[in-house]
Amino acid sequence: MRVSDVLQSNRQTLQTCIPEESIATICTRLSNLNIGAFPVCSPKGALVGIISERDIVRAFAKDGARLSDRHVRDLMTREVITCERATSMVEAEKIMNKHRIRHLPVMDGGKLVGMLSIRDVMVWRQQEARDEANVLREAMIAVRNR
Repeated sequence: MRVSDVLQSNRQTLQTCIPEESIATICTRLSNLNIGAFPVCSPKGALVGIISERDIVRAFAKDGARLSDRHVRDLMTREVITCERATSMVEAEKIMNKHRIRHLPVMDGGKLVGMLSIRDVMVWRQQEARDEANVLREAMIAVRNR
């Protein structure tokens, strides 16, 4: 299965933010949308970073109340690990594990087209396990019926 298949089955609208947004706004949006990260895009739509709950929590631990005066550009990760729509889910999972990330922006020809989360990977893995169990069950039934 490819990343594009998972994105298509999710039917989620890609949510992004801009570097100038306040951290207070980002916290509210993350909470309201029940998501853990935003890809950060320039006004022209280019991916320039990613900001996650983890980035915000770490900044809060360091700066406390001063965090409300900060903006996405101050906290975002600028070196973003990405994958392509054609990337296999196995490879996407390896990328996420290798880099210890829970959100993976998905690109198509240099354009941001989606966001893969660790939850997406978990749901895919569960379906893979169910499919494998069904194949094994059917094979056992076929052997018994010989």
